[in-house]
Amino acid sequence: MTLCIRASKALATTTTTLSQSLKVRFLFPFSYSLLHTCPASPSEPTATHYKQLIFNTIEKKPWAFCNAKWVSNQFHAVIVDPHLFIQVLNLIREKPRIALRFFRWVDMQPGVRRSELAFSVMLDILVENNLMRSAYWVMERVIITFRMHGIVDVLICGYLNLEVSVKLLDLCLLVCYKNLMVDQCFWIFSKMLRNELLPDVKNCNRILSILRKDKSLVAKFMQVYRLMQEFGINPSVVTYNTMLDFLCKEGEWQQAIELSSEMETRHCFPSDVTFNVLINGLTKNCKLEEAKERIWRMLELGLKVSAYTYNPLICGYLKKGLPAEALSLREEMVEKGAACTVATYNTLMYGLCRWGRVNDAIQLFVDMLKRGMIPDVISYNTLIYGYCRVGNISEAFRLFDELRFQNLVPTVVTYNTLIDGVCRLGNLDLARRLKDTMISQGIFPDVVTYTILVTRCCKLGNLSAANEFFNEMLHKGLEPDRFAHTTHMVGNLKFGDPARALSLQRKW
Repeated sequence: MTLCIRASKALATTTTTLSQSLKVRFLFPFSYSLLHTCPASPSEPTATHYKQLIFNTIEKKPWAFCNAKWVSNQFHAVIVDPHLFIQVLNLIREKPRIALRFFRWVDMQPGVRRSELAFSVMLDILVENNLMRSAYWVMERVIITFRMHGIVDVLICGYLNLEVSVKLLDLCLLVCYKNLMVDQCFWIFSKMLRNELLPDVKNCNRILSILRKDKSLVAKFMQVYRLMQEFGINPSVVTYNTMLDFLCKEGEWQQAIELSSEMETRHCFPSDVTFNVLINGLTKNCKLEEAKERIWRMLELGLKVSAYTYNPLICGYLKKGLPAEALSLREEMVEKGAACTVATYNTLMYGLCRWGRVNDAIQLFVDMLKRGMIPDVISYNTLIYGYCRVGNISEAFRLFDELRFQNLVPTVVTYNTLIDGVCRLGNLDLARRLKDTMISQGIFPDVVTYTILVTRCCKLGNLSAANEFFNEMLHKGLEPDRFAHTTHMVGNLKFGDPARALSLQRKW
């Protein structure tokens, strides 16, 4: 691969032709075009002279050009003249590593005049020799360090071999993606398509993944997928998985099912991730039977099921108050070769505790230990929640002690659960002590903590304590949610301070 603008090995002979179409922007200190740079006069050293000088210098001093501290006044003309620099780079392109070494050294010298074209020549040399890691470094320096976004125009406008240009534009997209430059990614993608240069499907997937993280960019997300189809960029399984995940999270489960069918008609074989995304999305949209059908389809296709496949469905059945079906799924997943995880047990234990079946949850906890699995803080929080829910505070505190004995650190959820449990039994003093203890342990109360305290104080008729906790929450800069505001207002109305209640209503 060679630069299309090169009519010969030396660019000096093409200055007249080149000046007709090409203008190069310099980052600093000046901004004028390459066409004003005149060929070297007979008395001045030529690019060929500098080529030989570079090779001779390295032969005599192998460490030459290795870092900015190595100094030589012999290359001043190359440093300050980007046209000459480009000619020299082209002449030493058969030694790509030396070219890169020299390029880096020049780039670090004081007074250097950088141009997008010089960077493009260096990138062309590296891509030609498949030195993509080094090419990434150069591209990152162009885009991130010097913000020379004009290089995109150089690459698009046909100054380089077409295949090289596409590779470098894809590399440019990768640099922007890794540095979370969302707008820049979309701009390069759109500009490539307008010029009939097709980005790699991997880069399209990266753009989709970065756009879907921001709800304000949904329109651009859909536009990228539409443009991929319009310009004939065939979606990969990763593309479909990204789209399915997006549609499921948006509640568009019917479109998600249709898209999964389209995958198979286009001979894009779905992976286990595809089905896991669909099952998770369908479950969250309460389509449990459709989700279960996807598991059967996975098994028909010989795909491996896992805890990621079954856990969402188990959670779905528990939320609907169907613990028997959830437990049955656990047995099925084991039969199909999918190992239960700590998350599987935590999900089952929470569902059982929620429906008052604490003893069954404890049995699962024991089974978990027998299988050599190590419970995490969520496991303990779940059982503490179960015991608090049925009013067995002594067992809840026993588990709290065991949690710390196992060198697990209690979380704000742990303390909130215990505070709620003791408040339900009317023990506000113990609740207050728990709040003070968590603060002393470096765990700071959140809105949930204060909402629990305000709510329980109001229900117990202790308006002064409710006002105290509510004011403390405001003093700590926490914003009460609607539930906290409503409870506090109703408490003031119910227990004798209607003026304060009306004031709270106006503020809300």
